[in-house]
Amino acid sequence: MKKVFSTTELVMMAMFTALLCVSAYISIPTPLPNAAHITLLNFMIILIALVFKLRDSAIIIALWMILGAIGVPVFIGGGSGLGYLFGVFGGYTFSFIFAAIVIGLLQGKQYSRVRYTCISILGVVVIDVIGMFWWKFNGNLTWKVAFLSGFVAFIPLDIVKAVIAAQIVPLFKKLLTNAKH
Repeated sequence: MKKVFSTTELVMMAMFTALLCVSAYISIPTPLPNAAHITLLNFMIILIALVFKLRDSAIIIALWMILGAIGVPVFIGGGSGLGYLFGVFGGYTFSFIFAAIVIGLLQGKQYSRVRYTCISILGVVVIDVIGMFWWKFNGNLTWKVAFLSGFVAFIPLDIVKAVIAAQIVPLFKKLLTNAKH
């Protein structure tokens, strides 16, 4: 019987799931309504999607979401449960899987600084657009309010985080390669 994952792959995926959990706690509250936060979560999502294969990044993100859905406080500010996932900010959380799929499909086999930077920016745009739409409809907001507070307020810093994540991918890929040996 062929192994689906090596022990090293499982350990790395578990470690990055743990880092994803911790990244939600590193947050700065904003003056926006409904307790919006600036976190390292998007940075970690983009980094994971760029460093791991699509299958592995999707598993890492799905595992994090499952932990949160069953009540482990791994979401922003220690949030958890289905109420969090289906609340006004749940669209941002669900969008992480879509961003990982987009990035995984576009990244290619070889690292390219320009390509990875562009697709990481596309990844945060996917996150912020899906989150904004979800926020608009679940928060019963006008399009203007949703756009300004759910997209414009987040996208500048999210782009900075995405660009930084794209630049450090070679370091993380090297660390993962060395861990396999």
